[in-house]
Amino acid sequence: MSQIALPLEWPADPRDEEFLVTPSNARAAHLVEHWGAWPVMTALLTGPRKSGRSLLARIFASKSGGTIIDDAEKRPEAELFHAWNQAQAERKPLLIVADAAPPEWRIRLPDLRSRLGASPVAEIGAPDDELMRALLERQFHRRGLDARPDLIDWLVARIERSHITVMRTVDALDQEVLERRKRLSIPLARTTLADAALIPPPPMDPE
Repeated sequence: MSQIALPLEWPADPRDEEFLVTPSNARAAHLVEHWGAWPVMTALLTGPRKSGRSLLARIFASKSGGTIIDDAEKRPEAELFHAWNQAQAERKPLLIVADAAPPEWRIRLPDLRSRLGASPVAEIGAPDDELMRALLERQFHRRGLDARPDLIDWLVARIERSHITVMRTVDALDQEVLERRKRLSIPLARTTLADAALIPPPPMDPE
């Protein structure tokens, strides 16, 4: 009978504060880093959740002395409007973090909509091969799992290109290794991830 492995709270890793830059997010990182060149004192930072957008925003705040508003869609529009105006008046850069920019982000307040429309947008895209590989390597190393390069390449070619899927993939494999006390391998990954619906199931053998 196999033991059930309990989920762990992984300790902080210094590399968690390192924003990995690849072609999929290089333009966003460049725009945020060069805040002095913004046409106005406010910019939008958009991207999928778990993409490192909040980390990039914190790095911006520490380097620029500016302010950030995270999860901006959840904030009152009047608050965002006044924050935008305040940033211009005080000449203090403001970075607004959201899932997407208008018009995808539906803004009802016309004055806020026009101000956000005048603000530059730094967009983090879906991770490319380079970033997928780096994220997988980082997460496996953090858990003390020996993920060989052939396994990493196999995963990059098969799982969905999203930051959340990378986390779910490593979580599922980590759980399986702990419960079954098996070595991490491509066959184990194939079965585990198919059962978790993270990759398509293998084709059925013809009868």
